[in-house]
Amino acid sequence: MADPRGFLRDRDRELPARRPVPLRLMDWREVYEAREQGTLDVVSRQAGRCMNCGIPFCHQGCPLGNLIPEWNDLVYRDDWREASERLHATNNFPEFTGRACPAPCESSCVLGINQPPVTIKNVEVSIIDRAFAEDWVQPVEPSRQTGRSVAVVGSGPAGLAAAQQLTRAGHSVVVLERDDRLGGLLRYGIPEFKLEKRHVDRRLQQMRAEGTRFRTGIDVGGTGEGALSVQELRSRFDAVVLATGANAPRELPVPGRDATGIHPAMEYLTQANRLVEGDWVEDPLTAEGKDVVIIGGGDTGADCLGTALRQGARSVTTLAIGTQPPAERDESQPWPTHPVLFEVSSAHEEGGERSYLATTTGFQVDEEGAVSGLVVARTRFQDGARVPTPDTETVLPGTLVLIAMGFTGSRTDGLLEALGVDLTSRGDIVHDAGWATSVPGVFTAGDCARGQSLIVWAIAEGRSCAAAVDAHLMGSTSLPRPVDAGEKPVTV
Repeated sequence: MADPRGFLRDRDRELPARRPVPLRLMDWREVYEAREQGTLDVVSRQAGRCMNCGIPFCHQGCPLGNLIPEWNDLVYRDDWREASERLHATNNFPEFTGRACPAPCESSCVLGINQPPVTIKNVEVSIIDRAFAEDWVQPVEPSRQTGRSVAVVGSGPAGLAAAQQLTRAGHSVVVLERDDRLGGLLRYGIPEFKLEKRHVDRRLQQMRAEGTRFRTGIDVGGTGEGALSVQELRSRFDAVVLATGANAPRELPVPGRDATGIHPAMEYLTQANRLVEGDWVEDPLTAEGKDVVIIGGGDTGADCLGTALRQGARSVTTLAIGTQPPAERDESQPWPTHPVLFEVSSAHEEGGERSYLATTTGFQVDEEGAVSGLVVARTRFQDGARVPTPDTETVLPGTLVLIAMGFTGSRTDGLLEALGVDLTSRGDIVHDAGWATSVPGVFTAGDCARGQSLIVWAIAEGRSCAAAVDAHLMGSTSLPRPVDAGEKPVTV
């Protein structure tokens, strides 16, 4: 135990300060003040609050099985290098999870029963940032080559985790990405102010040094330029891992949906990230000077909010179909489950309005066919679902509408059909307990298999899928399997 009295002496959570709102709205940098160096006394103090519980439920909260009490103890004792080793023992990319994960580990912290939980996520990102700053993160090259080849389709967190594990096991691994840059949603779905892309590039550099090869602009199963047929894919590689993500947006089929100015959230975020990268985008989709309405109150909606404010939106309103969540746990969400709570993210601090119990029943369209407003009704709970309440409609002005209602499955423009893999009614890829699809030699992991989920689940599934592929190719494996296929988080 790092500090036997730490949780008694230091009872409050301490987090790095965020930059002033007017300042951070002027750029796309991360919102935190100097988190690269960190306030190490604060981080060590928070690590010292860890009680090194006999049963560390933080392990249960994180599907990666991160050794949280161990690296908390090491940080408190100022052994940051060994803390980095323990962190990497279970997590390929802590710089991603430390920034973009909602931290179910903190919801499961035993200290959180009657005190604010340990700031696990901030300790994690402080460890990895210091490890990179001290040049402790080095390539881990395989000790032998197996002569077997694997193609990983998709370069999001699941695909990258599977690729790194398989490369380190000695296989020849090629990651095939349809986009022009690597990273999947890490690159084009998460805004720069939440995850600067230099962190992605830095990790890709390590993977290249280890031997993983990357090919961008490869449309697997497509027919145009840069296409790679399914037949070529199967003939060139001994195994294939599908990690294509869940990128088919949930639609809103109401009157006026075909008006211009209504877009899926990911289309908007992708363009915004491309612009920040310096790409030329013809007729870019921008919120500048517009009344923006975001349909959906989750993380994607918050990402759209922060992006729209930086682009100079005149107003931004976020609509959520349910009630405003409670500020603290209630009886319906007991510890150690991950509760749905009212949160004020960095984007919410920056502006905009939030409206709850709101559902869009139609769009108003002007003479030029562009959206000019939304018909919004108050919802009520009926037969297990939220439905519009009659005679409660109001009109909300809106000249740019972003649909951030989640995803319904994997959209790969013919790849899954060409491969012939079985799909669920939701469009997720069917797999067995060994991560194998209905097609021999083809495996799957991440959101395309489990549906839209968290980055920690994607990495955990990528690691477990890699172990299954290694066993398939070699007859056995020593790679870790942090989660079983189909495993779900603890819920009530």
